[in-house]
Amino acid sequence: MSNNLVTIRTWGDFACFTRPEMKVERVSYPVMTPSAARGVLEAIFWEPQIYYLINSIHIIKRGRWFSIRRNEVSSVISINSAKQWMKNPEKVSPIQAGGGAKDGTQRNMLALQSVEYVITAEVHLSDIGKKANESIKKYQAEIERRAKMGKCYHRPYLGVREFAADFDWEEDAQEALERRTHELGKNWQNIWPEEDLGLMLYDVFDHEQRPQGFRWLPEEQTSSKKKNTPRWEGTFIKPEATFFHANIENAKLDCHPQRIRLARNRIMGE
Repeated sequence: MSNNLVTIRTWGDFACFTRPEMKVERVSYPVMTPSAARGVLEAIFWEPQIYYLINSIHIIKRGRWFSIRRNEVSSVISINSAKQWMKNPEKVSPIQAGGGAKDGTQRNMLALQSVEYVITAEVHLSDIGKKANESIKKYQAEIERRAKMGKCYHRPYLGVREFAADFDWEEDAQEALERRTHELGKNWQNIWPEEDLGLMLYDVFDHEQRPQGFRWLPEEQTSSKKKNTPRWEGTFIKPEATFFHANIENAKLDCHPQRIRLARNRIMGE
């Protein structure tokens, strides 16, 4: 067992961990993805000095499938439009949705209802943290304190922002799994004994680049620098989808990058 593990239990009324191959209407994976688990942890606590590696996801409640129809938009905001809005807001036409708006559309969503998971993750110092001689124990204590008090930078969510998540600190993942399933009157070994889920999205950011960290530099550190010098420290990572072969065994999804086989698929051009 690693001595830099943290364990968070999270649950919610609804969840949708969207499969990227569904281009129009959302269809959820049957279980939380590692990228969604990372998002929950970073919502609770994140600094440029650290990064998370998801170790495993224990399933307490599998959830039930349900389908709803939602108002969405058929257009997307481009980078050029965002830059134009920064310079001349009055010249940019906003995307309009709902009430018969030209950019609005109705789409179906196949999602999960009533889910609960226990996430274990390794906390590592990024190159920025190592450069500052930070202590990993300090950040572990901060994560534990915030999780126990229910503090977060923004409300965690289960796949999509409108599906808010609750969370709590746990000392041990297996103990939490056994305790919660006993409280629910279930046997944890029978929740999800074994299943091959096939290819699943691991993350959209390369875990091998994330250890370098990223942060914007304060203005006083950049004002004296030459023109066109980057105003950030670390590595600006471009999105690149990574997949892995997901297997459930004894209500547990193993997703540590050193124990699974990852396959990359570029989703953004230069």
